[in-house]
Amino acid sequence: MSASLKQTPLAPEHVAAGARMVDFGGWDMPLAYGSQLEEHHAVRTDAGMFDVSHMLNVDVLGAGATAYLRRLIANDVAKLTVPGKALYSCMLNPEGGVIDDLIVYFFAPDRWRVVVNAGTADKDVAWMQRVAAAGQFDVVVTPRRDLAMVAVQGPNARAKVWAARPAWRAVSEPLTPFVGAVVDADTLVARTGYTGEDGFEIVLPAAQVVGLWRDLAAQGVRPCGLGARDTLRLEAGMNLYGQDMDELTQPAQAGLTWTVSLKDAGRQFIGRAAIEQFPTPNDFVGLKLGERGVMRPHMKVRGAAGTGEITSGTMSPTLGVSVAFARMPAGTRPGEQVEVEIRGKWVPALVTKLPFVRNGKAVEHS
Repeated sequence: MSASLKQTPLAPEHVAAGARMVDFGGWDMPLAYGSQLEEHHAVRTDAGMFDVSHMLNVDVLGAGATAYLRRLIANDVAKLTVPGKALYSCMLNPEGGVIDDLIVYFFAPDRWRVVVNAGTADKDVAWMQRVAAAGQFDVVVTPRRDLAMVAVQGPNARAKVWAARPAWRAVSEPLTPFVGAVVDADTLVARTGYTGEDGFEIVLPAAQVVGLWRDLAAQGVRPCGLGARDTLRLEAGMNLYGQDMDELTQPAQAGLTWTVSLKDAGRQFIGRAAIEQFPTPNDFVGLKLGERGVMRPHMKVRGAAGTGEITSGTMSPTLGVSVAFARMPAGTRPGEQVEVEIRGKWVPALVTKLPFVRNGKAVEHS
């Protein structure tokens, strides 16, 4: 391990469990604890857990918090009126490019929380504070590095969390998807995730996370690494920042139009003018490979509408074939046959809608 890599409070647990550790966005993180395939299937069929403490929770507090967030992000936080309710959105630069994709939680008009990606956390916080100062918003933006985060995912995930923490059940059982609840001081249990399965993302004081991790393991929740997290999110049709979108990519170019709210004409969020005046149209589609082989990022794709590129690609453990996301010229339609260049050979692939897998089962696209 490089001495310069940051570590989560669970790093000693990962090493003790024999995890293969890798550099992920400057963090020393587990890639897999043994079989990446078994970890993937554990989440699809039972329950797995991920250390996501490298992601950053940021508190946004103050009388101007709502107005500030309506300026800062592309989705409209005014939709959130029920405490604990969350939404997914992108934070854009003035050119309409994606600075980061994130989740925003509403607790009160003057109390919000934003969860940002690990590799972008420092630049995100700096940008958030710049926007607050430039707009003279009455708001305080506070990174919470004192908190840790564990995602427990899979059809049996919630039941196993309740077995490990029975006191949390009464508050967290009524939660609907994309809603969180404070179950204890500084402990948030949210029905969110990045796998396409049910489960919780749990934010709690860093000093308490090792105990939770061990108690979940005792209930049969399988530790899972970044490898399984990537195949799961890809099957579920979920974007990865830095791979499927970045600061040169508008949301529409990454299939994220649904995360942008243009309904309130008076809400001039950062990047709005650019995406309205200079839209960059393309189709963001799924691909299933028709032959043996594995699709990878940056491979060329050619179809009737022209040439595009794969942004994310892997072998799908659930489907047994290679699947990918591709940024294609406008007019590329599901059901169309295209070709992917793999090691100098053009291999047939089928354009599909996303996701590929939902609730552990292949999605049949008509």
